[in-house]
Amino acid sequence: MQLRQISEKSVVRLCRGEAIIETRTTEIAPGIYRLSTHVTDVAPPAGFTFNQFLILADQPLLFHCGPRSLFPLVSSSVAALVPLDRLRWISFGHIEADECGAMNLWLEAAPHAQVVYSPLGCNISVNDLADRPPRAVAEEEVLDLGGKRVRFIPTPHVPHGWEAQVLYEETTATLFCGDVFTQVGDGEPVTESNIVPTAMAAEDMFGATSITPLTAPTLRKLAELAPALLAIMHGSSFRGDGAGALRSLADEYERRLNVAPVR
Repeated sequence: MQLRQISEKSVVRLCRGEAIIETRTTEIAPGIYRLSTHVTDVAPPAGFTFNQFLILADQPLLFHCGPRSLFPLVSSSVAALVPLDRLRWISFGHIEADECGAMNLWLEAAPHAQVVYSPLGCNISVNDLADRPPRAVAEEEVLDLGGKRVRFIPTPHVPHGWEAQVLYEETTATLFCGDVFTQVGDGEPVTESNIVPTAMAAEDMFGATSITPLTAPTLRKLAELAPALLAIMHGSSFRGDGAGALRSLADEYERRLNVAPVR
């Protein structure tokens, strides 16, 4: 599939200290847009990308809010695609500043939007954190956006966070992976190369994954979806054998669990 890089007018730039950062928008699947901001003061020298994903439909959904500091960039980029007052749903992978730090700024800018999250996530955090009551969705519930269908899949502690979840968009077979497959650097919007080695290199750097006996089975369960596209929050998204990539990642985490020292 040919990627569509959005016109230069929608590449939004902002001064951050002495650096100029920008949010770049790419349509990575029909009606699914990656909004990517590369910063160099995280994981230098390669830096780190913070990616949000907009699903354009009758009821548009934003996955990942981003940190508050990036809200001016990301909201301007979203507004170039759809008026903010048309945004209907907001969700994220787990409770963390880069996932939901700007949540209430989005709720203020998009008066018709509502956070949609698992009952667990709502009960332990979002009911208190969000300025408007969220909508709780059951495990494996499908939200019909009108032209797109999004399934909510809890993944406790994968990669981290009790309330962790991923989203699966059925019409494009896109799995929104959150922090699974995190990579450093500023690669292409979408790659067809093996992303497991770069993901494990980032794991070696950050140690961010909660590696438990349930990590590999959870990833293998996601592989049963046979996603054609993995939309990844940090780093390049992946097009190709998503099931194979998930199983390979599961194998690697299982190996690390089995060789972990006993303390």
